[in-house]
Amino acid sequence: MDTTYKHQHFKEYFALSKCFLLVFLFSVLSFTSQNKEIIVGAERTFLYLEKLKGRRIGLVANQTSNIRNEHLVDVLLNEGVNVVKVFSPEHGFRGKSDAGEKVRDEMDLQTGLPIYSLYGKSKRKPSKEILKDVDIILFDLQDVGVRFYTYISTLHYVMEACAENNIELIVLDRPNPNGFYIDGPILDLKFKSFIGMHRVPVVHGMTIGEYSKMINDEGWLNYDEKCLLTVIPCLNYNHSSRYILPIPPSPNLPNMRSVYLYPSLCFFEGTNVSIGRGTDFPFQVFGAPYFDNKLFKFTPKATYGAKNPKHKSIDCYGKDLRTISLDSLKNISSLNFSWLIKSYNISNEPINFFNKNNFFNLLSGTDKLMNLIKGGANDSQIKETYKEDLMKFKTTRKKYLLYEDFE
Repeated sequence: MDTTYKHQHFKEYFALSKCFLLVFLFSVLSFTSQNKEIIVGAERTFLYLEKLKGRRIGLVANQTSNIRNEHLVDVLLNEGVNVVKVFSPEHGFRGKSDAGEKVRDEMDLQTGLPIYSLYGKSKRKPSKEILKDVDIILFDLQDVGVRFYTYISTLHYVMEACAENNIELIVLDRPNPNGFYIDGPILDLKFKSFIGMHRVPVVHGMTIGEYSKMINDEGWLNYDEKCLLTVIPCLNYNHSSRYILPIPPSPNLPNMRSVYLYPSLCFFEGTNVSIGRGTDFPFQVFGAPYFDNKLFKFTPKATYGAKNPKHKSIDCYGKDLRTISLDSLKNISSLNFSWLIKSYNISNEPINFFNKNNFFNLLSGTDKLMNLIKGGANDSQIKETYKEDLMKFKTTRKKYLLYEDFE
């Protein structure tokens, strides 16, 4: 064989091998970066501890406010930080109270710190009197990325209190377990409430740190005020990450299946259909006493986190969503309205399907969804009605992202 040809052949082979090697190395590096352990904001203490020294610190926290296996309160106290008081959201400091149950102020027996409820009878915003001895507030709650989950409403009022009292707010960010999609009607401010305060969709696709930046810069605080805000970001997180919550964020979201199903199933809370409160599998089933008794059966009972569940001690028949694989739920990209539509259509008393207290519309953030279901619209037709508004929100959202997006 001609030596010139052999040399040329070798050069081509070497170039091709080099190309394959680069592709392989890139794939390995990409896989490694995607599979690095996610470090939450609270754990990155070197980014905020120094700022706390010599200052009087208030902390918004609950059972999820952990660094590894140690609560943030204990970490701060062990570091010599002067924590003067704690504020707790819905479900309380230890996350044991029912949904909607008013939580009283208390004293932490271990540390002696006062715990002020931000989900009590009279207040959702810390008062000027309570904040008079606070210089900085740390906010560390695990959110689930859904508009009607009230931790972002608590965030709003804490930001408002900080703006009014010239107190710095440091948000210790945590991943959004539903941060890999965006869907649902945008809130109509006529239906503004504690389960929906801002013009965002049901599933907003933002971490609580990103959301705090949106609240601040979109002028959503009273009188367009802004608070002095710092966000301590997570490390190795992006919006394609499938983050497994190490601690349940509230009593009726006990596992990742319930967290993934929560955005779609919570609409049932405004109807006469149970989503399994009072069972061992809340937000993983749905049913009612009047559904076909040949279907899956469950019986709600008074239990931890559900003292008086819907259809208490009455057999309910419906659908067991635990049969859906967790891998399938990890890959959802939109809300499921078909379960709601089918339940309405098979209801033997459709006039009583939606609760009379307007709670369904508060959850939806609009009265259009109820009217569409009553009018016979299907899942696709419902989604088409808010498609344009969703696109506008996505454009606004991008301004506040701290992490690589899923799109």
